[in-house]
Amino acid sequence: MRLSQTAPEPDTSLLKVLGNWDALALGFGAMIGFGWVVLTGGWIASAGTMGAVLAMVTGGVIMGVVGLTYAELTAAMPKAGGEHNFLLRGMGPRWSFIGSWAITGGYITIVAFEAVALPRTAQYLFPNLSQIPLWEVAGYQVHLTWALVGALAAVVITGINILGVKLAGTAQTFVVIFLLVIGLMLVFGSFTGGSASNMEPFFTGGMNGYFAVLVVVPFLFVGFDVIPQSAEEVNIPARQIGKLVVVAVILATIWYVMTVLTTSSAMPAGDIAQADIATADAMGALFGSDVMAKILIAGGIAGILTSWNSLLLGASRLMYSMARSGMLPAWFGRVHAKYRTPVNALLFIGALSFLAPFFGVSMLVWLVDSGAPSIVIAYILVSIVFVILRRREPHMDRPLRVGGKGNGGTIIGVAAAVLCIALLSLYLPGMPAALTPPPWILFGLWWVLGAVLLFRIPSGIAPGQDAEHRLLERLKQRSPDAARSI
Repeated sequence: MRLSQTAPEPDTSLLKVLGNWDALALGFGAMIGFGWVVLTGGWIASAGTMGAVLAMVTGGVIMGVVGLTYAELTAAMPKAGGEHNFLLRGMGPRWSFIGSWAITGGYITIVAFEAVALPRTAQYLFPNLSQIPLWEVAGYQVHLTWALVGALAAVVITGINILGVKLAGTAQTFVVIFLLVIGLMLVFGSFTGGSASNMEPFFTGGMNGYFAVLVVVPFLFVGFDVIPQSAEEVNIPARQIGKLVVVAVILATIWYVMTVLTTSSAMPAGDIAQADIATADAMGALFGSDVMAKILIAGGIAGILTSWNSLLLGASRLMYSMARSGMLPAWFGRVHAKYRTPVNALLFIGALSFLAPFFGVSMLVWLVDSGAPSIVIAYILVSIVFVILRRREPHMDRPLRVGGKGNGGTIIGVAAAVLCIALLSLYLPGMPAALTPPPWILFGLWWVLGAVLLFRIPSGIAPGQDAEHRLLERLKQRSPDAARSI
């Protein structure tokens, strides 16, 4: 692979075509993926109704605090790439690469997850979907027809993103509206057909049950940071972009709490624990109709598509920004001549999501678990750089300043870092959410590749507003072979 020697030409700029609702739909839709459909029953079984609600609220608070740091930094630096730009300015190129690589890895694992989740969900509607057996992966038989559902969807969603961010944003808006309608139906059904007695026991599993739900927070809430990734394509004031980050986190928290409460009100805890897809079965029970269960599954498919679309957009903008800075091969920075989208980055991620369904359902858990630690690492670094920039550049233009003009902002940044470090510790051996070997292998492979790229980025480049320019200048000064060596 080769590292770019020079900055891309001006015609690699992106188009500013997204409005308020487009940006909010991208952030909220990214967070409301497939997890709420298939995981809610497990949350209730692990922690009880109120235990699961408490874990969701805790997760929302953690992500909300982190979201505040993102809000200020996004408003101050509304450029494609989000974390990439924040860390370049506050910590320098190598730390910028680490943070960008971490969140890109998290995004890609979830994009691939959605490609596997789609046929898994479709099989609920079409029980005979699995035909033409191919091979077994971790004890699961993969069928050609099943895998092709996810693979072909990868082609369609990647194609939509290549055809323009406005088209992707419009598609996102329509699907999010459908998802909200499903949510309103769940709430209505809970009031008319649910029972508070079904919600018991309110707490179960003690602290282990609570932590078992809490550890999925990075996976459930990742996506609010898609708004910073698309900031260069949003045609609204910088201050407003930052506010949308926090609004998206609040909406997602409300959504997850609503899902837990409505599902638990529908059926006794024992029935929920035995359900295949508890949320769908709950919808059917609330309305006394199997058709309504299928409509809920359609909502799950909508969630898959919104998350998939948003995170594909976010990951491609990160890779584009890294290539623009010379951290990745210049190939990833190529923008489509007509549609002004990062076409090669989209094709690369689209190809990975095309392949994912051929590894079967076991890949679902592996992808979730392997991507979550990388996501938290990125959040830790953003929280730290938020504090650094508050100290080093107190007079930096901040259209949205969180915590006021005193030390309130610094306290928020420190709290965000501490909370995320605590969250990261839960994945380590001996902890409640210790990862199994397959996710660690995927995590390790991603970071081995990252290490190869990292140590070929020149050292000794100080952080600052012009860090990207100085990085590119240093690359020019290298010998031709060295400058193109990554």
